[in-house]
Amino acid sequence: MRKIAFVNEKGGSCKTTLSVNIGSYFAARQGKKVLIIDLDPQGQSGKSLGLDVKSASKTTLELMMAPDVKVSDIAQPTRVENLDIVVSNKTLTDFPTQAAEDDDRNVKLRDKLRGLRGYDYVIFDAPPSMGLITINIMMAAGEIVIPVNLTYLALDGCAEIVETVQAVKNNLGNRSLKISLVLPVLYRNTRLANAILQKLSDFFSDKLSQNVLGFNVTVDEAQSYGKTIWEYAPNSRGAEVFEAIAKEIDKLG
Repeated sequence: MRKIAFVNEKGGSCKTTLSVNIGSYFAARQGKKVLIIDLDPQGQSGKSLGLDVKSASKTTLELMMAPDVKVSDIAQPTRVENLDIVVSNKTLTDFPTQAAEDDDRNVKLRDKLRGLRGYDYVIFDAPPSMGLITINIMMAAGEIVIPVNLTYLALDGCAEIVETVQAVKNNLGNRSLKISLVLPVLYRNTRLANAILQKLSDFFSDKLSQNVLGFNVTVDEAQSYGKTIWEYAPNSRGAEVFEAIAKEIDKLG
C-alpha cells in the first residue's frame, strides 16, 4: 500500500486538484482501490467529488481524536468506482487544540492507519500550513509529492518543506519518508516561470517531474460541478496531463 501526501504550505498550489484527479485516475482507469483522506479544514477534496462536507458528522477530526473510530467506520464511497474518501470540514481546525496535551499528538493519524487493508493507495490532501496536522500527515505517509507554484516566493516554501521532511526523519523517527516528486504547477510561459523551473531543476534534479501542470480552465470547471476531470472532460488536454502525472507517480512506487 502506497501512502502519498500532496504537501505545500502555500495555498493555491493544486494539492486538492491533484489529490482528487490522480486518485480518481488510479481508481477509475487502473482499477486500483484508493482512499483519499482530506486533512484540509476547507474540505475541498470532498467538495470536488460532489459531497456535502459541511454537514458531515464523521470527519477526519473524529478519525484522529475518537479512540473507537476506525477508517472503515468513516470512509465513504464516491461516485468514482474504487474511490473512497474520509472527508474534512471546519471542525478540523480544533485538532491542534484538542491534541496539544496528548503524548501521541504527532502520530494519531499514523496509528489509525496501522493494520489498514484493502487499499492500493492512500492519498493525503494536506492543509496550507506546516502545523500539527501536516506533521501527522508526514508521520503517516511514505512519500511526499510537492506541487510548486512557479512564483518566486514558492521557492522558499519548497525549501522549507524539504527541511521539515528531514526533521521528521531525523527527529520524529519516520526514516522511510521521502520526497518522491516535485511537480511544477500553474505554469505560464514567462521569463520568470522558466527561470524558476530551471532553479527547481538545478536543486531537485532527478526528483523534478517530467510533466508541468499549467493553467487549465476545464479543470476549474470540473471542480465547480463537483466532478473529476475524468467525469467532466475525459478527452481534454487537462485529462491528458493528469494521466501523464499519474503514470509518472505510479512508476515511482
